[in-house]
Amino acid sequence: MSVSTMNPKTVPNPIRWTRRLAAASMVTAPGFASATGPVNDLPGGPAVNQLNLHPAATDLAATIGVLHWGMLIVCLVIFIGVFGVMFYSVLKHRKSVGAKPANFHESVAVEIAWTVVPLLIVIGMGAAATRTVVAMKDTTNADITVKATGYQWKWGYDYLKGEGEGIGFLSTLDASHRAMSDAGKPAGDNYLLKVDNPLVVPVDKKIRIVTTANDVIHAWMVPSLGVKQDAIPGFVRDTWFRATKTGDFYGQCAELCGKEHAYMPIHVKVVSQADYAAWVDEKKKAMAALADDPSKEWKLDELLARGEKVYAANCAACHKADGKGAGPIKALDGSEIVLNDAAKQVQILLNGAAGGAMPAWKQLSDTEIAAVVTYTKNSWSNKTGKLVQPAEIVAARK
Repeated sequence: MSVSTMNPKTVPNPIRWTRRLAAASMVTAPGFASATGPVNDLPGGPAVNQLNLHPAATDLAATIGVLHWGMLIVCLVIFIGVFGVMFYSVLKHRKSVGAKPANFHESVAVEIAWTVVPLLIVIGMGAAATRTVVAMKDTTNADITVKATGYQWKWGYDYLKGEGEGIGFLSTLDASHRAMSDAGKPAGDNYLLKVDNPLVVPVDKKIRIVTTANDVIHAWMVPSLGVKQDAIPGFVRDTWFRATKTGDFYGQCAELCGKEHAYMPIHVKVVSQADYAAWVDEKKKAMAALADDPSKEWKLDELLARGEKVYAANCAACHKADGKGAGPIKALDGSEIVLNDAAKQVQILLNGAAGGAMPAWKQLSDTEIAAVVTYTKNSWSNKTGKLVQPAEIVAARK
């Protein structure tokens, strides 16, 4: 079985273990507990001291749960049977109690039994697993198709087919949770799982998720929905789910993708059909309102205001709010490129740099890139008075 088709519930969940440690630390550290409050189970996400799989929100996840426990029971029965006979033989037929060893060379019946019985067990387990894996890969006749693109370190969602077609947005860890992490003060049941833009889908509809990546290998995993699919640069893969109940369901990137791997959560919000239709209408109106004319000439103060928001949402996690960078992340404050070479800065934003350490940001609009370039040129100690217009980004893309 490939990594991409593994039981998603058996993949180690770093947030789950973080929550266990946090819960344990609060028992022994009253000050920490009083500062953050107790950690509770998160519906649709991890639970404190969780030992079982996440409660299933799809028929496929329920099937995976049955398969999981079935395999465990079969393995347990075999373990007890084999070791039971072994220890019984050792205890009852040892020399100290006068046991006399039998003298024989072979037993055709025994050899047939220990060959046929394990073969039948393996065939049965393989058949059950194969049915489940085949069902996991049957993405035909989907009601809605969404492309999930992994970026360092966020997810991009594009609704490709079905109701909501044309909607696209980035989903990033909520800034308040990153601030809590930086301060070493985790709080809330959804710590490091809250995003600014969750993926919204309707209940009882087949949702096909097409995965790919912009930079390195990521993996889209939501245990309660029974899905885990690798997102590989240059490749397109897919998975699907059909939620049987409404609610919020949480997951994470399940492939080690770099230093911000722990800050790449997934939040799927399953709503009723009526609420989904209303969300689609609202989202399309918002996108239309934000659509910019790339030929528009912007004023410096307008670009600075827009660029500040773009920088906070996409750049501040690595380059820091003060533009100083950290470790291998280069500072933007005082940078020679930022101060004097707008064309090179734009190309770095569009195509990335340093072998992927600086990811490409071509998914941003022309106006957003122009705004963030202008912002970096006029913030902190960078008081250049220079600005870049969206038309220049359009030309640079060609």
